[in-house]
Amino acid sequence: MSAVLSNLVTIRAMTESDLDQVMSIEERAYPYPWSNGIFQDCLRVGYYCQILELDGIISGYAVMSKGVGESHLLNLCIDPDMQGRGLGRMLLKRLVETARRMHSEMLLLEVRPSNTAAVHLYTSAGFNSVGHRSNYYPDGDGREDALILARAL
Repeated sequence: MSAVLSNLVTIRAMTESDLDQVMSIEERAYPYPWSNGIFQDCLRVGYYCQILELDGIISGYAVMSKGVGESHLLNLCIDPDMQGRGLGRMLLKRLVETARRMHSEMLLLEVRPSNTAAVHLYTSAGFNSVGHRSNYYPDGDGREDALILARAL
């Protein structure tokens, strides 16, 4: 990512007032998006919910939970019109740093095997496959398995 682009990026806490824009991105990015209620619940229970703004415009977001000894990346999404610019990598780097500060020993996530761009992002950032969850994601033809990826911190 160029220094110019990184100077225009702000990562901040998500608030309820962001949810209309978050939902707009979520619905364009995923065939089976999270609901507004899921995001509200994540905020309510205190999950680490972040917004990535590019030049003041919400361009991505992430949600991460913390458990005993580990953090779990639940959702990381960049606006489809803004993908391929390194924004996902920048947001993921912040999540890894935050999980370390939370004293997590590991960061876990699930990803669709068919989401090859996301799989590449995570594996290039040091995540390794540690298993799979059968029939995890809804799919037009039934269900799709999830890859479970983890990174030691």
